[in-house]
Amino acid sequence: MTVIDANRMHEIETRYPEYFHRSFRQRFGGLMILIATLLYSLYAVWFFDLPKLFTEAHWERVGIYLSQWVSYDVQPEFRIEGDGSIDIRYPRFSPLGDNPHPDWLVNNPDGSITVSISGTSRNVTVSKSETIVTAHGISVPVDVSSGAPKVVGPVPGWMTVYDDNVLADLGFAGNVSISVDRVKIRKRFIGWANFIFDTQSSFFDKPVGEVVSLIVSGPRIEPDQSNLSLAFDDIWNNSEWQHGDVWTKLFQTIVMAFLGTLLGSLTAFPLAFLAARNITPNRLLNQILKRFFDFLRSVDMLIWALFLTRAFGPGPLAGSGAIFLTETGTLGKLYSEGLENIDNKPREGIKSTGAQTVLVHRYGIMPQIVPIFVSQTLYQWESNVRGATIIGAVGAGGIGLKLWEAMRTNANWENVAYMVILILIVVFIFDTASNALRHRLMGTKAH
Repeated sequence: MTVIDANRMHEIETRYPEYFHRSFRQRFGGLMILIATLLYSLYAVWFFDLPKLFTEAHWERVGIYLSQWVSYDVQPEFRIEGDGSIDIRYPRFSPLGDNPHPDWLVNNPDGSITVSISGTSRNVTVSKSETIVTAHGISVPVDVSSGAPKVVGPVPGWMTVYDDNVLADLGFAGNVSISVDRVKIRKRFIGWANFIFDTQSSFFDKPVGEVVSLIVSGPRIEPDQSNLSLAFDDIWNNSEWQHGDVWTKLFQTIVMAFLGTLLGSLTAFPLAFLAARNITPNRLLNQILKRFFDFLRSVDMLIWALFLTRAFGPGPLAGSGAIFLTETGTLGKLYSEGLENIDNKPREGIKSTGAQTVLVHRYGIMPQIVPIFVSQTLYQWESNVRGATIIGAVGAGGIGLKLWEAMRTNANWENVAYMVILILIVVFIFDTASNALRHRLMGTKAH
């Protein structure tokens, strides 16, 4: 066992004072950060009134919106006429077309109609005197022969009785609204209705095999157009999903991001040489250009888009201009900082040979900065593909405007899901390609 005397101990303390004489910050810094974080969290809870926000939020809408992303509904209406007959009507733009005969709707021998909402466990039988709703293991008759609908027997929890209406909530499968002279049913299906061909297409509601046979070897449906061309035209001009318009707007978004980033990089590149202190020894010019870059990038891309849509009107030109202004500021700052951090030895060596300034820049600076500049530009381009979607919502064109229009109706959530998925795919492709190019330029392996 080694014994350390006082002299040795004093020598160790003198040599390593940071371990034996720690400052207040070193001893309690971590604890102070923890306390500050806790206090800030409590302040945020109070400032945003989070308890009230969570209790009053409409959480049920989350499930409704998500279900509408992946499903569609059909809404038949059964009108009970004065002679006791039942007239079936569908909305004008029903997913089933103009003359539907669904197999989930059965006409019974006694004149009643049974609608299967979800298999055999949930169905509705409509007759002239009563409507029977079967769900959750029970059948509930609703008498409609008198002045107001009346539930016969106890009212289950999934039924709500109003003065002139009875509403049966059948969950995700749909719902039933019962009044004296009509029954409205909302039946929900998983999937996207008429995604390929709409109800006006000649190929609507045909089996896949029959469609393929018509395209490959069937007789022409339109004498002056091949079936393949007709099928493509019907898909591209699908009135419900508007594939042609969606894809055109998506391409506009990509072009906006590319054009804005390209013009921004081309403008920022020469300005960065003037802003870099070690390249252009003019402090006033350096500061003016750096403050100019700060101004361009401090105004958000969305704000630039609002300005430009007022100046040039809504469209992709305003979007490209907004990206161009933002990227000139962002890339100008990145480029100038990259230039100020280069190794000056190659530059000085070439300068000592008496080479002109252009050659000094070409052989002493460019080999050092080109991979970095290209990498930064690719990253910004990838980011601007996402940004172009956002600024489209304020009228700057592209798929963002299309997405905003679909969301404003609060009814076309399946179309919203379609466009969101397309945006995610495009962002994923550009992210993967950009990462691969950056790693290739930098000479590193992609992970």
